[in-house]
Parts: sequence; C-alpha cells; structure tokens
Amino acid sequence: MSLWTTLLNSGRRLFDSGPEPDLDSAGADGCAPDPNDVGFTAAVVGLGAKMAAADGLVSDSEIMTFARVFRAPPEEADNVRRVFALARQTVRGYEAYARRIGKRYRDRPCLLEGVLDGLFQIAGADGVVTDAELVYLETVSNAFGFDPATFRRIRASHLGPERDDPYHILGVAHDATFPDIRSAYRRLMSDHHPDRIVQMGAPREFEDAAHAKAAAITAAYARIRAERGLLVRQD
Repeated sequence: MSLWTTLLNSGRRLFDSGPEPDLDSAGADGCAPDPNDVGFTAAVVGLGAKMAAADGLVSDSEIMTFARVFRAPPEEADNVRRVFALARQTVRGYEAYARRIGKRYRDRPCLLEGVLDGLFQIAGADGVVTDAELVYLETVSNAFGFDPATFRRIRASHLGPERDDPYHILGVAHDATFPDIRSAYRRLMSDHHPDRIVQMGAPREFEDAAHAKAAAITAAYARIRAERGLLVRQD
C-alpha cells in the first residue's frame, strides 16, 4: 500500500486537527522526520492544501507544484489530487498542524525550514505571492518557532527582485561589517548546502528548494560584495 493510499484511507482521522497530542521528538539530529511518521506527512499535506487555498483559489499549477515538491510518482497522480482535495475539506485549522510539527521537531530546524520552503514554492506556483499567502506563511513560521529575522531571511530567498533584499537573505543588518557578512554567508551555505541537506537525511523533496536557496544566498553575497566594491577580494 502506497503512502498516498494510506493517507486516503485514514484521511479524515489524520486531517482532523482535533486536540493537540503531547508529542515529543526522538531527539534525532538532521533534517529527516522520524521514520514512518505518517502523521507528519499528513500535517504537511494539510499545510500545503491550506497554503494553496490561502488566497481563495486553488490552481492546477499549485497542485502540480505540490506533487513536484513532494516528488509523488506519476502513477500516484490521481491519489495526490484526492489527498489534496481531502485535506482542503477536512482540515479545520492550519495553525494546529503548524504548532504540532513545530513542537515535535523543534530540535530539527532544518526540517522545519524545508517544510516552509515547500510552502513558499506552492505559494509562488501561480506566479504571485499574495498578501493573504504571506500572512499564512508568517503564521506557520511563528508556529514553527522561527523569529521574525529568520522569516525575513527565508521569505527574501524565495520572492522576486522587488523584495529581494540581499541583507535580509543573509540575515544581517545593512550596516554590518564585511567580516560579519562573510561569516553569515559561510554559515548559511554550510547549513543549507544541498549536499549537506542530503547527508543529514532530509527527505528528497527538499533538494530542489535547497538548490534554489543556496543560489539565492550566493547571489545575495555577490550583490553585497559588488555594492561594496569587493568583487576582487578573495574569501
């Protein structure tokens, strides 16, 4: 039985926000959820479905992006659509799911950021991220335990040039010294390099977002260096 069939068969129970259980993570390091944690998958599906519906309209491109982000096999396409539709109908509140994931995996921020990256990809699937979608994303980020500066950095790594502040992407102040900026760049690249994400056991669906984020971090660093006339400087 595939994961998507399991989600369909148990959907109304798994997608019922209900009372929050007193869950604790197993204390494992890295970017991977606990093995066979179908509840985690159901929660992420619920968050993805609510993300797509945050602006009042669910597009085919958002459903396709959801399937791509979670790398569902082509033969499961119909089941993915059914699971997605079921989650939209039965999840009463996304905040409970976000708090549940944040509580269970609070010691694995890499995993939580990967989930938020996926939600950003779904939000941008139709070519625009609306204010309602940004409110949704920030609410999820808060529930995951991320502070405002971390959310600004994650947001800036996904949005277009209008809001693409390189300092926000690196999580540093505009008046930060160059050594501080370089240290922030190296730390972020170490934390978010796709190879490291994979080595830490992240689900395969996080890889595409990790590549995009690494590219955004590198571009932001290059832009700051150019603005400060440091392109010829060796790191």
